[in-house]
Parts: sequence; structure tokens; C-alpha cells
Amino acid sequence: MSQDAATQTAYDLVGGMPIVSRIVERFYDLMEQNPAFADLRQLHAPDLTPMRHSLTGFLAAWLGGPRDWFTDNPGKCMMSAHRDVSVSEETTRQWAEAMRLAIKSEVPDANFGDRMAEALGSMASSMVRG
Repeated sequence: MSQDAATQTAYDLVGGMPIVSRIVERFYDLMEQNPAFADLRQLHAPDLTPMRHSLTGFLAAWLGGPRDWFTDNPGKCMMSAHRDVSVSEETTRQWAEAMRLAIKSEVPDANFGDRMAEALGSMASSMVRG
């Protein structure tokens, strides 16, 4: 039985966990492989495995899917998760661009992907400090 369009979440519309996982994998692959994201990469630990897992859970929940990330991290949000990280305008720009490219490569509906990337970019820009 398919869900009525009115009851579908953004998580459903994006394609669920398979697409969310592919977005995150592509995002971190870009960060590791593309020199344009070098400043952003330097903010992260050498092993990105825990970050890949965490961002997958966060994005799934943010899109209206399984809320495990919030259950596993009570009282935590993206702002508090990054409070000890020096987030500059440049690293925010790099994060938003890497995420936009990852979404573009994995989300079939370009309009939906653009809106998703814009919302995440806005969230990232709110983390700039200093």
C-alpha cells in the first residue's frame, strides 16, 4: 500500500535511507578527495567513519525518517554538536557546496534536491562563529 502524497515525509520523498546514506557517503567522499574542501576536511578527525554514521542518522531524522539520532543524542542538536568547532564563513561555504553536490548527484528530483540543499546550507551558515 503506497502512502498518500499528503502523508509522505521529506524522507519518503527523497527515497528513504538508501538515498540518505548515498548523500552522506558522497558528501564525505567529496570532502576527502576534492581539494576545494580542504579547509572543511581539516576540521574533522582523521577517521570519518563516526561522522558518516552520525550525519546519516541526523539527515534521516531531519527529513522525517527514523529519529534514532535524536534518541541516541538526547538534548543535542547540530548547534550543540558543533559548539567546540571553529566554524568560519569559508568552511560553511565549503560544507554547503559539498552537500549541494552530494544531493545533486543522488536525489533524482532536482527541485526537491535544490530545496533540501538550500535548507541545509541555511542551517550550516547559522553555525558561523567569530
